[in-house]
This record gives sequence, structure tokens and C-alpha cells, in this order.
Amino acid sequence: MKARYSAALALVAATAIMAAAIGALRAQNAPIVMKLATPTLNDGQHEWMKLVGAAVEKNSGGRIKAELYPASQLGSIPRMIEGTQLGSIQSFNGPPEFYVGLDQRFELLSAAGLFQSEEHAIRVAADPEFAKAFLALGANKGLIGVSLFVGGPVGFATRAPFRTLADLKGKKIRIFASPFQFEQITRLGATGVPMSLGEVLPALQQGTIDGTISNMGIFSTFRYFDTVKYANETGHAYAFEWAAVSKRWFDALPADLQDVVLAATRDAGPAATRRQMDFLARRRKAWVEGGGELDVLSSADKTEMMAKIGTVGDDIVMTKPELRPLWDLLRAAVKRNL
Repeated sequence: MKARYSAALALVAATAIMAAAIGALRAQNAPIVMKLATPTLNDGQHEWMKLVGAAVEKNSGGRIKAELYPASQLGSIPRMIEGTQLGSIQSFNGPPEFYVGLDQRFELLSAAGLFQSEEHAIRVAADPEFAKAFLALGANKGLIGVSLFVGGPVGFATRAPFRTLADLKGKKIRIFASPFQFEQITRLGATGVPMSLGEVLPALQQGTIDGTISNMGIFSTFRYFDTVKYANETGHAYAFEWAAVSKRWFDALPADLQDVVLAATRDAGPAATRRQMDFLARRRKAWVEGGGELDVLSSADKTEMMAKIGTVGDDIVMTKPELRPLWDLLRAAVKRNL
């Protein structure tokens, strides 16, 4: 009887050990999760995530599993950036200006008058010397910059018509939390109101603000035309996207998977830019079809606008010498990529 009891216990113990071993083996073989987050939806930022997710899953042989979270599903922009620093989110991409709290140099690309066209902005973003320096900005903040790509020309969406510079005077305009944008709006006679993306549409609906700076991808995708009918792509500056991966997560990856992630994120930038340009063309059409109006400044107003705000970058850098080295790199890249 005792022998049979001892044998039964041994069988139970052996089964438990085998189950634990199988569980450990499964855990070892489970794919590494890569959560990718962005505040927007169905645009270049979202497209970048799709491209990266598909590439890392394919080229890792399934060892990395990508999970995509567009439209701020993982929290507000500051929370998503913090999550990426901590490693609970593995990648975040969005406008560089949202990282200004980590390093003021992130705001340099929002200076007015740098870029002559979309193609010019694309060439500067791909400039090896400048891109290397700009992608390195988050290195001491837990972020590895992996991709810089173009979001398109900046413009305004407003509750009242914006057809001349005089139409902006006295208006409250949502901006990024960047002295560069704040100073631009001030010089145009309006008041800048820093605000995260999720707050913009309710503020427009309630009349808390009179308009917002962004690009047509945001205006049309988020159906601002249901609330505000007027858009003007002034193109006085260009929107960019800066994508990062969590340094804490990346450093824990095997070397071969680090190579997979770096290759996927590097290659996705140019492809996302091309798709973003096509996307913007469709969004302009959708804006008008949704009842919105697209306005253009006269050449005289555009010249006056640039005369007022074109020196903002140089003027701010003069008061912040810590910005000077990267600003000089940017201006040099702008010149050689004309």
C-alpha cells in the first residue's frame, strides 16, 4: 500500500516538474512584444508603425510580435513618451516638438522659412550629417532615435475665415509647446495656446480657441471640418515626425534582433514619407468634400508673413547658445540640399 502511495506521489511530482519545464520552455519561446504607439490615425505616423511592425515580425522569424496602438490608445502624448523611456512601450513616434521637455533642440525643425518645398524638407530629413545628430538627441533620456520623416507643410484650421494676415490678429491659436511656434504666432498678432492633440477638437467646438496649427493630415482625418470650415496651408514651416525606441527594451534584445529593429525602423522612414505625401493629397480632397474650404494667402501676404516670422529661429538661437551647434548643422543641411 505504501509502495503504491509513494509511486503515485512520484508520478504527481514528475508530472508537475514536466509541466513546469514545458511552461518554462514555452515562455522562452514566446515572442518578444513590441508595442508601437502614436497619437494619430491613418496617416504617415500610423503608416510608419505598420511598416515597422510587418518588417520586424517577418525578419525576426516571429521572434518579435508587433502590437500597434494609434490614436493615443496608450495614453496622452507625454504619457506615451514616458512609457517609451521606461520600456512599457517599445516605440513612439510623433512631432519632435512634443519632446521639447526632454531637450529644447527638438524644436529647431519648427522654425519658419527653412524649407522651400516638400522635396526640400525630405532631402534635409535624409541628410546623413544632420539626421545622425538629430536622432541622437534622446540618447541620455532613455530614447534611441531611429527615424526622422516628413509630415507635410504646416497650416491653420480656423473657425472664421483666414484669407489674409489681418484675419489672424487677436485670435487664440493652438500650438505645440515650443517657443519657436509661440513667437511665430505672437509676431502675427495672435496668441499661442499650447495644447495636446486630444484637447484640440473639444477646444475648437467650445470656442476656447479660434484655430490650430498643424497639417492637413490632422485637420481632415480628425474631421475638424465638422466644427471649423476654413483651412490655409501656409507652408511657412514643415511638420516632421521623430520615431524612437525604448533604450531599456532595445538594450535587452539579442544583437541579431537589435539589427532587425534598426533596419526596419530605418527603412520605414522614406516609405512613410512617400505615403504621407499621397495621403495629404487625399486629405485635401476629403476636406473639401466634407464641407471645408481651402484658402491661400496672396503672394503679398505670404511675403509679409515670412518677413515677420522668418527670423524667429535665428533670434531665439541667439538667446540660447546651447541650440547653436545643432542649429548650424540644420542650416548647413538646408543650404546643401536646396
